[in-house]
Amino acid sequence: MIYREAKTEDISQLQYVRHAVKENVLSDPSLVPDTDVADYISNRGKGWVCEVDGRVVGFAIADLVDHNIWALFIHPDHEAKGIGKRLHRMMLDWYFSQTEHTVWLGTEPKSRAETFYRMQGWRETGVHGKGEIKFEMDRQTWSDVSRNHDEQAK
Repeated sequence: MIYREAKTEDISQLQYVRHAVKENVLSDPSLVPDTDVADYISNRGKGWVCEVDGRVVGFAIADLVDHNIWALFIHPDHEAKGIGKRLHRMMLDWYFSQTEHTVWLGTEPKSRAETFYRMQGWRETGVHGKGEIKFEMDRQTWSDVSRNHDEQAK
């Protein structure tokens, strides 16, 4: 597995992964055009990918403009391998190296993503959009969570 920053040349593979997921499915794929993805990874924030055999199997994108996690998706064939956790950590380490703003995200209730974010220390703060759970993470909490993960890994 290779982890690296996302490039605009990756967008078609990011879209492939995004459309392959079984949860948090886009009701209309045209709602996230390639131009938006390019803007988020090039101007608004940054993205990261995990490649296996030259193919993107997971990606994460943080947005510094609206202070949110815009995307964290893993292809269903590559779930439960630690890819999401590693991308999540890379993304939040970078995010909090850039700003002290609390970051937020929305995800589908009763999903594996909801469980994942709770396990990573995110705090539920309400509802977002069309019934998604809104989570927040502040810099100090991330520092504590990250340190705890480091100690458990020893």
